Amino acid sequence: MNIVLASNNVGKLKECRAILAPLGFTLSTQSELNVPEAPEPYGTFVENALTKARHAAQLTGLPALADDSGLCVHALRGAPGVRSARYAGENVSDARNNQQLIADLALHEDKSAYYYCVLVYLRHADDPQPVIAEGVWHGEIIANPRGEGGFGYDPHFYLPELGKTAAELDPQQKNQLSHRGKALRLLLEKLS
Repeated sequence: MNIVLASNNVGKLKECRAILAPLGFTLSTQSELNVPEAPEPYGTFVENALTKARHAAQLTGLPALADDSGLCVHALRGAPGVRSARYAGENVSDARNNQQLIADLALHEDKSAYYYCVLVYLRHADDPQPVIAEGVWHGEIIANPRGEGGFGYDPHFYLPELGKTAAELDPQQKNQLSHRGKALRLLLEKLS
């Protein structure tokens, strides 16, 4: 089945393809299909994901899968949250977002955080019953980055039970544990 992924994020595409490809799903990014990015004006993950999925489905005529995810830090009242990719401003690097996060968290004792992912699958643009799945991955933020894998905040997202950051995990292990991996498995369960 051909599906458009309503994202241009290479990291998300890799993770989604790794889980969906063995099940017969072919994933194309919206940029491969000449679909511009949809605005993400909402304060919740689910509203943004639904908007992105509907936009991609309307412009391609294909079923669409949208992910809206981010890092939520307890001491920062859920920030960066839906603004995770733009935490330090528009069009900034992961490194700049991480610097902003570490600076904002420096005076807080509580370093607990979680990654959150919501996936929205639309069979078509006017689908009245979107399939929605979510996943959560708990950890804590460390000041000094570790690991070369992953993307985003992964080098600072520490998993105490493993003694590693998300960036130190191999891709298969990350897909088993991550918020996105959990949400994708739940989505597949719902679709079946």
